[in-house]
Amino acid sequence: MAIFGVQLVVTMVMASVLQKISAHFSVARWLLSYRLTRYLHPTDEELLSVAGLQRNPEKPKGKKGKNRKDESGDSEFMVPKSIDLQLDVAPVQPNDMIQLHYYSEYQWLLDFSLCALVVYVVTEIYYFLIPAKEEVNLSILWCVLVVGFAAKILLSLTALYFRGEEAVGERSLCLTAGFLFFFIAMVVLIADEEFLEFGLEPAYSSFNASAHSFLMDQGLDSSGPASKLMFKLCLALWCGLVGSFFTFPGLRLARMHKDALKYCAERPFLRTLLHISFISPVFVLLMWVKPVSRHYFTERTWPGIPETLMTPDAFDTTRLVLIIVVLAIRFFLMPHYLQSYLNLAPEKVRNLKKEAGRISNVELQKMVARVFYYLCVVTLQYLTPLMLCLFSTLMLKTLGDYKWSSYILASQSTEVANATAKVSPLPISSDILESSQQFSLTLISLKKVFTPVLYRGILGFMTWWLCAVWFSTSAIGLVYYSYYV
Repeated sequence: MAIFGVQLVVTMVMASVLQKISAHFSVARWLLSYRLTRYLHPTDEELLSVAGLQRNPEKPKGKKGKNRKDESGDSEFMVPKSIDLQLDVAPVQPNDMIQLHYYSEYQWLLDFSLCALVVYVVTEIYYFLIPAKEEVNLSILWCVLVVGFAAKILLSLTALYFRGEEAVGERSLCLTAGFLFFFIAMVVLIADEEFLEFGLEPAYSSFNASAHSFLMDQGLDSSGPASKLMFKLCLALWCGLVGSFFTFPGLRLARMHKDALKYCAERPFLRTLLHISFISPVFVLLMWVKPVSRHYFTERTWPGIPETLMTPDAFDTTRLVLIIVVLAIRFFLMPHYLQSYLNLAPEKVRNLKKEAGRISNVELQKMVARVFYYLCVVTLQYLTPLMLCLFSTLMLKTLGDYKWSSYILASQSTEVANATAKVSPLPISSDILESSQQFSLTLISLKKVFTPVLYRGILGFMTWWLCAVWFSTSAIGLVYYSYYV
């Protein structure tokens, strides 16, 4: 209890909430049923009535197997594609969502993410009121778990396109996007730090020097764990993997954005907010371009202003706050995007009228019902990149030793506890005491390897890349859907 303090209590409380209360009340379940309406597929009687057809008279009963085959054959009939069909509308109910594909993954991700966010906020308030000593920050563990769950869901969604022989085009698109973003990442990683200030050069130097010192203390002779080329090659491979995972979520976001703008033509405020939400990641990306952002905010003085607009610490915090604001806007606009997706059902029926020929009632019903059936898959494609960007930003803030109070207070660096502190005179054997001291010294030495400079460089670049890939794939998708579809 002395190691974790208040954090352990908060973690246990949120774990109890997640286990006990989420079974009766789920924010994820409430969010999908909040002001969302779905379109019901037409019944056989409605199709027969609209098409002006009559059901075939019942055939004489025969054997059980033959009778079952005849019934299944009689239940399928052909209707003209140009029929004037109006779909019934019904609000989305919690009971309707249980049968949806990937519903359990969606509910677990959102509920767990909200609990992790509460733990993080409470921990930050606790650390602000009571400065942290040598405590383990359990909120980082929650953030890591959310990132792991989100990555697993993205992997499972992408793996769907690599199963079977029908998704050849989607599979090729994922592989092409992965190689393309791998090449772009190599170009970005060789850019000068005076243009894109990720801090990877100081991060690599700090990690290499600290790791060399740690290995020397352990009796191992080494110049460093990895070369700079391998360091950046690993980052580029990760960037290509992210590009492959974010391809279809970005394209889905573009399609929903285009449809959402069409359905809110008479609501100028919402239309403006949708435009801001879509374009705002550009400002996040520009905050890491040094000649555009840091130069004007922290180095240049403007006429009539004796000092710079921001201090360097305040500028670093502003970048994190900007990401959180952009993600919050997209989260609150999620119901509008999901409703635009559900509106695809009547749009498909309208597009069907432009085609000649006939279609079976089963195919028409599947075409309408499939839209609602994949609602949770679409929600995960929208929500998972958002959660990855959000909790990567929170990890960057904490592990990078940034301060929310940098606008009004000067940042204070925390000092590492002295490794040679006195041990309390307890009746412990010398062997146990020596092992304990050796283990403590090893932990302190290992902690010195992973410095805030390292986290600032790697997590800063990863967060920037997540935002860049999510925006670029959605922008390409918007151009495609606007001019070619």
